[in-house]
Amino acid sequence: MGVIYSREQLTAARREWKQAGLKVVFTNGCYDLLHPGHIRLLERARSMGDLLILALNSDASVQRLKGPARPLISQDLRAELAAALEAVDAVTFFDEDTPRELIAGILPDVLVKGADWSHFIAGREEVEAAGGSVHALPLEPGYSSTNIEQELLKRSV
Repeated sequence: MGVIYSREQLTAARREWKQAGLKVVFTNGCYDLLHPGHIRLLERARSMGDLLILALNSDASVQRLKGPARPLISQDLRAELAAALEAVDAVTFFDEDTPRELIAGILPDVLVKGADWSHFIAGREEVEAAGGSVHALPLEPGYSSTNIEQELLKRSV
């Protein structure tokens, strides 16, 4: 089971993992409605290293990105769900619109995003400058939190 870290705790843990020679993978997102597409992306990301950090958008960050009706699930519950996933070793939050600042502080060995973000992967420059790699993984067709939300709203009418 993964651990939920504050930014400061995660930075300290990252230093320990680096000293231990562990390969750290980082990904991020809202993960508002957890679905099989999320699980499969996280599993693929985790297979690229020894530890996987999942940084979740805070509730305020989700609202700015997705609108005032989101998130549907609070950040604390999203973190609890994420930490329970076998693929996830560490969970943290970021309140900014992108996790660039967090990534620059952690400097993971591998940065992963879904292919829908291949046009802009926040933190790419910092990770590559530090010798890390950046990957845009293909998405599982048919899965989207926004599409699930819209389908539920259609059914409730």
